[in-house]
Amino acid sequence: MRLAFYLIAAAMIVAALLLLLWPLIRHGRQQGQPRGLFVLAMVVAFCLPLAAVGLYMAIGTPVALNGVPKAQTGMSIDQAVDELKAHLVQKPDDVQGWMLLGQTYSVMHRSTEARDAYGEALRVDPNNGVAMVGWAEADSLLRDDHRIEGRARELLERAVQIDPQSQRGLWLLGISQFQHDEYAKAAATWRQLQPQLDPDSNVAKAVAEQIAVADARINGAGKTAPETPAAEATQPSLQVQVALSPTLKDKLAPGDTLFVYARADQGPPMPLAVAKMDASALPATVTLNDGMGMTPQLKLSSASRVFVGARISKSGQAIAQPGDLEGDAGVVDVNTHSPVKISIDKVH
Repeated sequence: MRLAFYLIAAAMIVAALLLLLWPLIRHGRQQGQPRGLFVLAMVVAFCLPLAAVGLYMAIGTPVALNGVPKAQTGMSIDQAVDELKAHLVQKPDDVQGWMLLGQTYSVMHRSTEARDAYGEALRVDPNNGVAMVGWAEADSLLRDDHRIEGRARELLERAVQIDPQSQRGLWLLGISQFQHDEYAKAAATWRQLQPQLDPDSNVAKAVAEQIAVADARINGAGKTAPETPAAEATQPSLQVQVALSPTLKDKLAPGDTLFVYARADQGPPMPLAVAKMDASALPATVTLNDGMGMTPQLKLSSASRVFVGARISKSGQAIAQPGDLEGDAGVVDVNTHSPVKISIDKVH
């Protein structure tokens, strides 16, 4: 019943988007705009609601990170992207085209290209707050530590000045402030976000939890005494042994990067612990623990069961790219004491 409800909701969203977009697309075609631009707009419009249902059904599993489906329009999303890029070569000041390209690359988990596209949008329209937020988010995904600083931080501050109701802008700015130990600023930023959220939603609850953590840091309640050896022994620690399958050894190249990670079996896809090293060190043994999480709230001890995987990245990015080499050990208990063995035996 619940699945049917979400499918019906997605269908209603698609229908509404069709009613909204079709007159615009027909007008644009009469003005000589390329077909690929409108195909891409339709693909993104269809994929986002469908992806929302898919994410609800698959969150926390490897399948959820495999990218977006092909367009069912006779033109693949890659072909539509290529046509849009050709259009932008001819009309490099088309800010809406750059925004559509950036949003599409974000959906495709191609953060480098997304950041570049948002950068072009900002070249044309330096006060585009949505492009500022998109650039900052893509930049953080490209960093191993996912920190938001430098130009990304500056853009977020400008974005929320331009649009104080920017939910993504406020959320990301609060994260940046928290990362830099500016707990009072982070709490204030997230409190500015709260009135815009449904108080019963999971998002509102997550924001409230982060505000509580920030407040605790401000008041000193977040400070704890140094860990005793007995306390350290109670924290989960996974020893992961990673090897490359002999069938893929010829695909290993100098400069390849190895990521070993664990993420919650049920929950956000962000890793709870991640290690990075040169892939030439394979075979290797890595120990994952709480000190290797990305945020104070997302760490190995926050889950009882985790999916453990390894990826050899050709680009050096943590986000999977075509051609990366992968393997996993499936789902294991975080209190597993025996070594977790992974054979990297697949090509992404």
